[in-house]
Amino acid sequence: MNTQPPSEQHLLRRCAGALAIAVGLLLIGWLLAAPADAAPRHGVPGHGVTVSIACSSTGMDQVACREGAEAWARQSGNRVNIVSTPSSATARLALYQQFLAARAPDIDVFTIDVVWPGLLGRYLIDLGAYVDAARRAEYEPALMRNDTVDGRLVALPWFADAGVLFYRQDLLDKYHLKPPDDWAALSADAAAIQRGERAAGNARFWGYVWQGRAYEGLTCNALEWIGSFGGGSIIAADGKVDVDNPRAIAALHMARGWVGTITPPGVLNYSEEEARGVFQAGNAAFMRNWPYAWALAQGQDSAIRGKVGVAALPAGPGGRHSAVLGGWQLAVSKFSAHPKQAAALVLYLTSRAEQKRRAIAYTFNPTMPSLFDDPEVLAAAPFLGRLRPVFADAVARPSAVVKTRYNEVSAAIWTRVHAVLTGEATAAGEMRALSLELRRIGHGGRW
Repeated sequence: MNTQPPSEQHLLRRCAGALAIAVGLLLIGWLLAAPADAAPRHGVPGHGVTVSIACSSTGMDQVACREGAEAWARQSGNRVNIVSTPSSATARLALYQQFLAARAPDIDVFTIDVVWPGLLGRYLIDLGAYVDAARRAEYEPALMRNDTVDGRLVALPWFADAGVLFYRQDLLDKYHLKPPDDWAALSADAAAIQRGERAAGNARFWGYVWQGRAYEGLTCNALEWIGSFGGGSIIAADGKVDVDNPRAIAALHMARGWVGTITPPGVLNYSEEEARGVFQAGNAAFMRNWPYAWALAQGQDSAIRGKVGVAALPAGPGGRHSAVLGGWQLAVSKFSAHPKQAAALVLYLTSRAEQKRRAIAYTFNPTMPSLFDDPEVLAAAPFLGRLRPVFADAVARPSAVVKTRYNEVSAAIWTRVHAVLTGEATAAGEMRALSLELRRIGHGGRW
């Protein structure tokens, strides 16, 4: 069993391959992305400018992004161009870094992960000049602090996220079960439902699906498992590395035990969309995912429409629930030829009215606390009100501590955890190796 960190040459080859894939995906997306030009104001030809925005292709993200951007174009008299990006956050970050390092003006507005402001902030304009005090006060304060780097407001919160548990309410009723409150109950209930559904003729049915691919989504899952077991947050707020402990090891041992029993072996290559595909096709009892999956599960073409519930992720042995903070922000490139118009687009897309529209139509969680009490929002997504504490208490990834080294830290986490899930190494061995690797990255833990 090899618990030594990968060699530098191996890491470089792996990163180069990933970057090549990401660039290929970008070029494909760029070629396929058709400009979404709105009619010029007052019908005057050539009025306004064209602003390009990089939208995600996950779920309904691009549709919702396009709708909002086109509405702004019609209102402002400008034009928008939608740039498709990879669904994988890891590939998208590599793509963004290449564009920004090259000072390319092709993309004006970037959709960035909640953990990226520290990584990308030096390439982004300060939006502070465009956002007055009243507007600032509307957003969740923690997210505004997250998006402020060295005193500069480099992004605005667009939608918030936290990991949640989706379940088949019809199957819980069928087997006289209730939503599991802890991991032990989930494991038992998933196994029971899986046995019953396979006996009933669905040989493709599984108990529980989640994100097991070696990418950022696995870092999120691992932090949730470890946190719920009381195993810490891998890197504490003071920079101390604390992952080589019995509770963290027990959490990963639990997850390894799911693979091939209640979870398909293919989960080791699942991102959000692969997990959703299995669940939405009616082939899983439980799913860990982000809230965006609710609107899709309730769609007209969904095999499980009207049969889904949402709850907090199960607790660990001590009764502790843990959900990782997610979400996306909007930022403007320093290299944009039209920063004023790009900032106006960001302000429109992150406005209360637009966040409310997206919450109702697509279940994107608002970043303005007042919208969690809005009757129309709660009517469209009842679970948002019930799970508000989950979003408020969500666990942050250690990006604020490790800053520009976050991508390296996260890659170390998901690589080690993936080795445990595949059975290539033990949880104890990999957590010991991860602890040493993170200390090396942090020069002994001095972040």
